[in-house]
Amino acid sequence: MAAVDAAGEFETIRKLFAPLAHPDHAWGLTDDVAVMPTRPGADLVLTKDAIVEGVHFLPGDPLDTVAQKLLRVNLSDLAAKGAEPFGYLLACHWSPRCGWPEREAFAAGLAADQKEFGIHLLGGDTVLTPGPASFSATMLGWAPKGGSVTRGGAKPGHGIYVTGMIGDGWLGLQAAKGHLHLEQERIAALAEHYRRPVPHLAFGQAVQGLVTAIMDVSDGLIADLGHIASASGVAASVQLELLPRSAAATAWFDSRTDPEVALVTLATGGDDYELLLTAAPSDEPALKREADRQLLRLTRVGTISAGRGVTASYLGKPVDIRKPGWTHD
Repeated sequence: MAAVDAAGEFETIRKLFAPLAHPDHAWGLTDDVAVMPTRPGADLVLTKDAIVEGVHFLPGDPLDTVAQKLLRVNLSDLAAKGAEPFGYLLACHWSPRCGWPEREAFAAGLAADQKEFGIHLLGGDTVLTPGPASFSATMLGWAPKGGSVTRGGAKPGHGIYVTGMIGDGWLGLQAAKGHLHLEQERIAALAEHYRRPVPHLAFGQAVQGLVTAIMDVSDGLIADLGHIASASGVAASVQLELLPRSAAATAWFDSRTDPEVALVTLATGGDDYELLLTAAPSDEPALKREADRQLLRLTRVGTISAGRGVTASYLGKPVDIRKPGWTHD
């Protein structure tokens, strides 16, 4: 794991990151590389996401939750491919606010999620920056050879489904900013979802043989459904009244004066990290059984048809969505 500013950076690696390294393949982070094993009958699945202070996390967010969000947004991509996580490469761009206690907190967050998700650090880099702080991870996992489902298999007549709740990511950001007027326990639950989303790894692994297209919801349900529609060469329609909402989101929704606008906000806000998938009607019962077995909510929110693009409706009325989700432009 290469570094700059020898004393502080090498001390960070030796004291904080070396204990997180894979015991067999990372060589204690004393080299510039890790050596990956092969796994017969498996595909190596890789994904990379970066998070930037002021864009993907708030300047005041504790760095343990920042580290966990970094790992979890990458793990969510593996979940959509039915992959078993193995390990990750890490890049830390420390800003002046990242002193030793903050770095310790960051490493503690990594350690907690390594234990929870069965992964290890494989290597990476640490550098200093005048700011803002930013971090990136390259996550590696194993999937059954040829078994991962892409975004391109949706067909006319297939249903559109989402796991969990939609809108809690955007509401969680508002909660973390202090912009919501709800009961404190609901504000805390939403902020927790924003800071530490839950990747549905077991469900993703279990349903690869049942779904025709799948990805996670990071930029907003409508925007990400557009990616599936484009890759599959089909049209997708969403009934906004069917969007699954948490108790906290329902409380917020009930306080809105325009339910249509509120639902569009939830459907385009992003940061949910739920799984968005399509499936043939004949496979819906099996999908629901698997979701029930894992105590996970699964909701049909729309239908795939011939054509192009994504349309939305509310109680049978077409809804104009001008910005389908988050963009990095």
